[in-house]
Amino acid sequence: MVAVLECCRLVRAATAMGLELYLDLLSQPCRAVYIFAKNRIPFKLCTTEVLKGQLLSKEFFQINRLQKVPVLKDGDFILTESSAILIYLSSKYQTADHWYPFDLRARARVHEYLGWHADCIRGTSGVPLWTRVIAPLIGVHVPEEKVERNRTAMDRVLQQLEDKFLEDRAFLTGQQVSLADLMALGELMQPVAIGYDLFEGWPRPAAWRERVEAFLGSDLFQETHGPILNILEQAVNKQVPKPPPEVHPYMLLRISRIP
Repeated sequence: MVAVLECCRLVRAATAMGLELYLDLLSQPCRAVYIFAKNRIPFKLCTTEVLKGQLLSKEFFQINRLQKVPVLKDGDFILTESSAILIYLSSKYQTADHWYPFDLRARARVHEYLGWHADCIRGTSGVPLWTRVIAPLIGVHVPEEKVERNRTAMDRVLQQLEDKFLEDRAFLTGQQVSLADLMALGELMQPVAIGYDLFEGWPRPAAWRERVEAFLGSDLFQETHGPILNILEQAVNKQVPKPPPEVHPYMLLRISRIP
């Protein structure tokens, strides 16, 4: 009873102080944060569109000097980095234990995955969006050999995901869904949405994806992934807004870092 009352107090406090999440659902980590908070935690969605250069605005600079999303603003407390935001939300609002377990070893497994995720998946799965959508928007062509190297890298990462983290588990860190699964799903759906079926020929990761989607529910999954799932069609039909010139240097730098 005490825990329930405390949780209710925190929810009321969040509403009063105005918990804000600055997100762009084209972004993989932003989708993980949105999915986790939606229907669990009251928040104000502050849409911040990367392609429109909104990260470079003076207003957003006051929120995050790193000029990246996602960002959490909880009263006068500002937090960046998706994994930190997810851990903060799960801890403050005492969400179901399976997301971020209280058990030390189970929690360590989540941290283990998040560390590997940042080092390995983040640098590969987002590349197709940059090569097929963003680069053409600013008049840049990415050499095909880089595209092929990235596909090889994505397959290698999926193999590691299966061998190290999935193994014979239902989810990445155990038999229940956790923050690790949200982070992974957002990343691995990115190349799928851009036309590269990453899960083809990988039955175990494909079954894991289906389990995570089923747990989240089709409505939430479609709501969250709608922007990225439609981006390729919009690009073909020239419906994606062209980034303003001031954001081009940032985009050129990101494209230049593709191995």
